[in-house]
Amino acid sequence: MTMENDIERVLFSEDQIQARIKELATQINQDYANSKELVVVSVLTGGMMFTIDLFKRISLYASLDCVDLSSYRGATTTSSGTVEVLQDLKHPIAGKDVLVVEDIVDTGRTLKKLMDVLAARGANSIRVCTLFDKPERRVVDVKADYVGLDVPNEFLVGYGLDYNNLYRNLPYVGVLKPSIYQ
Repeated sequence: MTMENDIERVLFSEDQIQARIKELATQINQDYANSKELVVVSVLTGGMMFTIDLFKRISLYASLDCVDLSSYRGATTTSSGTVEVLQDLKHPIAGKDVLVVEDIVDTGRTLKKLMDVLAARGANSIRVCTLFDKPERRVVDVKADYVGLDVPNEFLVGYGLDYNNLYRNLPYVGVLKPSIYQ
């Protein structure tokens, strides 16, 4: 039995994901060409794979930091509604341009909390890059500046997205069979 048996269907192949990341990096390189201090902030743990692949394609002077927030607890497919900061940034961002890198924007709660925290720290600018956007589930009014792919309101796993901390290592993104999480 393998993880692939738990996938109902593949939405985006590894090649499709990598092609879109290349396009996003090209746009980011253009938009931040005049930035003196770009800080890429990866939202852990789901954003790790995307951040690494994107960061390798950013041709500007940029530093990397990580933050970990969560509104999910254990084996659940729904947000608790309360966002908790599990790991904070290690470096100050005052006066710097910040690019938040997220795996997916779903309800928007986590992103809203992070944006509020970063804004209070005096960043020069804050933009958001998400690989996946699920606008149907939005309950908080937030938008990403860079969106890789819009996704349907289904439970997705792979390429950093997880269920109960599993499936992140799939190189593609697929729909998890409901029998796995119901």
